[in-house]
Amino acid sequence: MLSPLVWTSLAALAVLALLSVRRIPEGQAYTLRRLDGRIRLLQSGTHWVVPLVERVAHKISLTGSTLAFEDAASNGQRLRGAVYFQVLDPQRADAVIEQVDDLLRDRTCALLHQPALPDDLSERRAWLKQSLNRELRDQGLLVTRIELADAA
Repeated sequence: MLSPLVWTSLAALAVLALLSVRRIPEGQAYTLRRLDGRIRLLQSGTHWVVPLVERVAHKISLTGSTLAFEDAASNGQRLRGAVYFQVLDPQRADAVIEQVDDLLRDRTCALLHQPALPDDLSERRAWLKQSLNRELRDQGLLVTRIELADAA
């Protein structure tokens, strides 16, 4: 018969083994941070992690997201719309993923106030998409589509 100490040790090892297996769903990536500050990226699938040393810092969706925005134009009209974006490189996007909504909203609203903004709605969408992608590509993000609502 095994002693209670041996049973407790076996139970603790079993719990640690269960905690060390991570299943990452398809279409997501997780970034793990270690106690020493190093970062590791896990793509979809089953992975071994070091429990109590590594923790999930971010769960990044790779399938795409939508951000609605609204801002006041200089002539008193409301500028409304939506930005559809996708994370292309989770390693680079990890640095900005927590503030990606604010970043996109601020950049979109700032670009909508530019004097070089085209008058035609389809040209305006294309120009906004191209300008945002030029700024966000280095951060692992891609703007896939922009919708602009009629000014009210």
